[in-house]
Amino acid sequence: MTEPLTPPPEELAEAVAPEPAPHDALAALRYPEFRNLTFGVFIITIAILAQEVVLGYQLYTMTHDPLVLGFTGLAEAVPFIALALFGGHLADRRDRRKIILLATAFIALGSLVLLWVTLPSTLARISRSTLLITIYGVIAALGLARGFFSPAASSLTAFIVPREIYANAAAWRSSGWQGGSIVGPICAGFLYAVLGLTGTLVVIVALTLGALLLFTGLKPRPPQPRQDGKAEADLWESLREGIDFVFKTPIILYSISLDLFSVLFGGMVAILPIFATDILQVGAQGLGVLRAAPAVGAMLTLLICTRYPPTRRAWRNLLIAVAGFGVMTLLFAVSKLFWLSVAALFLTGAFDSVSVVIRGTILQIMPPDHLRGRVVSVNGIFLAASNELGAFESGLAARLLGTVPSVIFGGTLTLLTVLYVWRRSKQLFAVKLV
Repeated sequence: MTEPLTPPPEELAEAVAPEPAPHDALAALRYPEFRNLTFGVFIITIAILAQEVVLGYQLYTMTHDPLVLGFTGLAEAVPFIALALFGGHLADRRDRRKIILLATAFIALGSLVLLWVTLPSTLARISRSTLLITIYGVIAALGLARGFFSPAASSLTAFIVPREIYANAAAWRSSGWQGGSIVGPICAGFLYAVLGLTGTLVVIVALTLGALLLFTGLKPRPPQPRQDGKAEADLWESLREGIDFVFKTPIILYSISLDLFSVLFGGMVAILPIFATDILQVGAQGLGVLRAAPAVGAMLTLLICTRYPPTRRAWRNLLIAVAGFGVMTLLFAVSKLFWLSVAALFLTGAFDSVSVVIRGTILQIMPPDHLRGRVVSVNGIFLAASNELGAFESGLAARLLGTVPSVIFGGTLTLLTVLYVWRRSKQLFAVKLV
């Protein structure tokens, strides 16, 4: 395994933080660039998820069709998957800071378009079909932006913190995302109740611009030279290198496959408006609590992981975590009590966060520097397939099977996936990450 490149002395003079103490829970946050990156991700996640919640609620109240919610995920997933590998290629060949800034600015522009189209004066002039087409078009454009943003931001961590605190950094980076996942949906529900859709979108635009300001604090990150001495490959060969590395590294392939199938079939986030409206009958504010519950569980677990990383017996812990996710999905499916549903979602987030830390550490340690962006982009494709395509699968399954049976079906498939991977990957129990 190739060691990360050492930065030039002048860069070290600017970036060095105090030597982290053993079991220092704040180790990664002692690096200013990492703080900017993590807090920027926190804020932009609030904006993106708040926007997702209010749009989903608005669309379902307009149509009462679960498939409309599924198409929301599909509209974002298709362009993201189409461009994620190219985004990883650019992250390895271009300045990561510039990619992050341009993608964030584009996301802000998309939110401005949504704000304009939902103004009362605009709504009075356009038909419902035009409104739906515009919303789906903007969501697709945001998927394009994420296809560039995610590989650049995710692969940057390895260049701004030392190798020995990668697990700590993975926990904090995930905490930024999960923290936004808590605040975003809760704020969305209450802001929607107080300000309506248009007022909530004004807040979302302001948050996106705030994230952009934080990202300007990152230093330029030019591409890293190949460490094997070979000439740079052309575009298609470059993309194939990233894919080949993933499929030839079992611990990466199996870890991201577990996430793919568990969230693709076991995730139920996209159809939470149905549970909130028709089953639990808790309205927009209850929907905000349901959406935030997994992130609260994840956030608390991630804070524990900053001090006690789950990477000592990584593969065993990963399988247990994904199995726990499947069990809690089944509990949520059969619950008719609001508090029990919230508790089940809380625990899905707790179990999922353990797998996030382990997978994030694997993705920072295993790939060489010159391939990291492309490997992360392959992981991003798996994540998009699990999250956004999972949203489409959830909406379609809810329409075909019924809402509750579709979630039971997904939770069962998650447990079967864990069993299959366990039987195929026993050699990985001996792998030590740190």
